[in-house]
Amino acid sequence: MTSYDEDNAFENAVSLSQRAAAARAQPDRYLDDLNSAQREAVETLNGPLLILAGAGTGKTKALMARIAHLQKTGRASANQILAVTFTNKAAREMKSRLEKTPFNQREPVRWMGTFHAICARLLRENAELVGLKDSFTILDTDDQLRLLKQLIVAENIDEKRWPPRMLLGLIDSWKNRALKPAKVPASEASEFDHRGSELYDYYQRRLIELNAVDFGDLLLHMVTIFQEHPFVLLRYQNRFRYILVDEYQDTNVAQYLWLRLLAQGHKNICCVGDDDQSIYGWRGAEVGNILRFETDFPGAKVVRLEQNYRSTPHILAAASGVIDANKGRLGKTLWTAEEQGEKVRLIGHWDGDEEARWVGEEIESMSAGTRGLRPMSLDEMAILVRASHQMRTFEDRFLTIGLPYRVIGGPRFYERMEIRDAMAYFRLAVSPDDDLAFERIVNTPKRGLGDKAQQKIQLAARDNGVSLVDGARILLQDKGLGGKGGAELRVLVDGIARWHDAVRDPDGDHIALAEALLDESGYTAMWQDAKDPDAPGRLENLKELVKALEGFENLQGFLEHVALIMDNESEAEGAKVSIMTLHAAKGLEFPAVFLPGWEDGLFPSQRSMDESGLKGLEEERRLAYVGITRAEEVCTISFAANRRVYGQWQSALPSRFIDELPEAHVEVLTPPGLYGGGYGAAGMAASASPQIMASQQSDLHDKASRADVYNSPGWRRMQARSQSRPMSQPREQRNMVVDAEAISAFAEGDRVFHQKFGYGTVTAFEGDKIDVAFDKAGSKKLLGRFLVEAAQAGDVPF
Repeated sequence: MTSYDEDNAFENAVSLSQRAAAARAQPDRYLDDLNSAQREAVETLNGPLLILAGAGTGKTKALMARIAHLQKTGRASANQILAVTFTNKAAREMKSRLEKTPFNQREPVRWMGTFHAICARLLRENAELVGLKDSFTILDTDDQLRLLKQLIVAENIDEKRWPPRMLLGLIDSWKNRALKPAKVPASEASEFDHRGSELYDYYQRRLIELNAVDFGDLLLHMVTIFQEHPFVLLRYQNRFRYILVDEYQDTNVAQYLWLRLLAQGHKNICCVGDDDQSIYGWRGAEVGNILRFETDFPGAKVVRLEQNYRSTPHILAAASGVIDANKGRLGKTLWTAEEQGEKVRLIGHWDGDEEARWVGEEIESMSAGTRGLRPMSLDEMAILVRASHQMRTFEDRFLTIGLPYRVIGGPRFYERMEIRDAMAYFRLAVSPDDDLAFERIVNTPKRGLGDKAQQKIQLAARDNGVSLVDGARILLQDKGLGGKGGAELRVLVDGIARWHDAVRDPDGDHIALAEALLDESGYTAMWQDAKDPDAPGRLENLKELVKALEGFENLQGFLEHVALIMDNESEAEGAKVSIMTLHAAKGLEFPAVFLPGWEDGLFPSQRSMDESGLKGLEEERRLAYVGITRAEEVCTISFAANRRVYGQWQSALPSRFIDELPEAHVEVLTPPGLYGGGYGAAGMAASASPQIMASQQSDLHDKASRADVYNSPGWRRMQARSQSRPMSQPREQRNMVVDAEAISAFAEGDRVFHQKFGYGTVTAFEGDKIDVAFDKAGSKKLLGRFLVEAAQAGDVPF
């Protein structure tokens, strides 16, 4: 008996009329707890329906109530409902909640799951139509890369210039758009050494030979079957009387086509989504799918869920103020019945380290209830960053002060692959006898030193009772290894000796050494040349690692610090602060949320704007909206006046999104204290965006300016320069090489203060390095970021 016959047998056993009668005998408790908009969404059963659900408006409750209503009113059986989610976790949670009060669903929806899970079931029923057997294998990423590597080698393509991961990314993007090899646009077909679509075709044919598919094929094959076999499409159109889709704004083209084909039968498709939360364009999501819903499905009804059950009015107003700047929105106005609560807090800091110190102190104060707020558990607080490399500063600070934390959506900073590799190089520079470090990096990047070559090194070291580095040196002296591997090994061994000598130089610059070490080893170039989509993020993490060295006198001190804090980190149970990216935070909520790094170029991301222009800027703005609406009670936005960019300190402009915050709902934090020093001071807040300064200066920014917290010479120069740069649209990528005027916040003769050396006078400067004649400590050369103007430290001009 086929699956379709089983459906008919099921329907014959229990008629819909019997179900309707049973439903009338039971109270509809699941309707009682719905507001008017939610109830309208639940009871609108016929025809296409778009539930435009703002953040925190109870969309999941409405979606589940609709599923229960379809069954309890006898409109559909559990087998006639198709419910599509984006994650397996969401599907499991929905199934679990539907079984409980008030839904009391006795028969689980049999076709509830992710796009891929449902399509895998459908494809097994129709595998022969695309040349597969129903026992086909679904390949993971490693399997795909291995297969693509085989094809690249077989076609004599240079793997270094055109790595398998790059080809995989291309193929995945084409499958997301439901493009088969013959349909790839000519402008894209020439990608990958002018053979992109050709290799794509080879790959697809090889998959068929292996009776295998990848995740993209699950959708692509089903779209193909529906398009080329109308009778199959008709069967499933008849089977699924009602289709429900969650997170519709995140669908890609292939998912959209699949849904649209299925929905042409009964036309009872209900999509739940929020165009303001479409933040996954970089992985194929098309916000246009939800924007044109009414065009795609004539006669569609739109129900807006606007009552928010999560956040305070101030938080909702701040989020609305930001997102209103986007064009082409479907539009909605979030509101809440709750009381006013806390305004969104805005604070500026001298640099990222000061920002992390302040956040750590604020978290501890909030957990103790000393900020005029209720005491909050660490589990109730989260830090949401735009880029993963921002996490390092917070992790370092929290590990140092013993504040428990968890990283959601990825490894902790010092556990990331590229950081472990770089640290292994640092360890070898400090101690060439570190065999574990040598084993990790001996063939990273690739040096032609495979397992056999490494075994020879191990044997030479063991026979002579020496370290692996010395064993490699002996092996080379005895001419035991030749060819490319031998030449590359000699370069590495000589480099380790040179770096070790530099470490022992008392006058050496350990930061410059770290940068040179990563360059000379080829490790930085490896990621610069990689076509891996993760490569830019890994390079940012490496730059952040080098930046972390600034707080230490030498490499050895830094390595000891990292070893100790990581050793002290306990995985014991207990409350922990959550740290994650804004993308990873979607769907989550916390009573208190910190949003650091709101500076132009960092957020909105310069890379996103350069690559996608206005479209990229609008997605960045939606990301800001998502971040703000994760907060239930307290939302704190912060920015820094200075960030280290490509090894040099650079003044940073507050994010243009700050200018879009409605001032009536924002509190600027300007507590007293030593500016930028971090000596118990909470910091300062100011925003001096050019468009505000030009013609739209608000009381919010005026108030911040009057706080006299951004009054250093460097900040004033930055303000003057910024007036010539328009901010309303994405700009050309800025030249990252900045002059001494742009870096130095001081001039010769300025009186300054340093926490350790006390008061002094600036005698000279070169870039961000400043010569200071201290009153008691003598002459020192140090970074300007460790200095503040003496007047702000209480010094009286002499």
